[in-house]
Amino acid sequence: MIEIRTEFPHDVPARERLLDACFPGNRRAKTSERLREGRLPARGLAFAASRGGRLVGTLRLWHVEAGEGRPALLLGPLAVDPAIQGQGLGSVLMQAAIGRAEALGHGAILLMGDAPYYARFGFRGDLAAGLAMPGPFERDRFLGLELRAGALAGAEGVLRATGLPEPLVAAAGAGARRRAA
Repeated sequence: MIEIRTEFPHDVPARERLLDACFPGNRRAKTSERLREGRLPARGLAFAASRGGRLVGTLRLWHVEAGEGRPALLLGPLAVDPAIQGQGLGSVLMQAAIGRAEALGHGAILLMGDAPYYARFGFRGDLAAGLAMPGPFERDRFLGLELRAGALAGAEGVLRATGLPEPLVAAAGAGARRRAA
């Protein structure tokens, strides 16, 4: 049985390994990663899927500004262990994330992704048409979903990261720094 739960700090190493397996190459070079870098995910919107104590899925949402003074969330990455892809876990994670974001009062979610896949959840390219990423991106993969009617109406400009910065914690005795999740 797979459990969908809030992500915990001890999930970070397994999450990073899962992301590397799902997105081989230089995943950290993507424009959407620049918006997430050094930030914490939105409170209550970092999900982990585990089976038998092993992380098999992850999804996070991040605070962004979608044009002047317009708060939104940026979804990503969504990743499912390649060994169980195609069994519906990605859809379950998406539904959990959208439902929780809506329950928490958020108005809109943006993402970079495969339009045919995300259309089933209501994401559309026209909702992000006036917006841009702060670097290279594929326009046809930039999608939006309104959780509240009109939340993205007339939105224009370049997405900007908002939300809380990720704290840096000094490692005991070494003086080195590591990220805390």
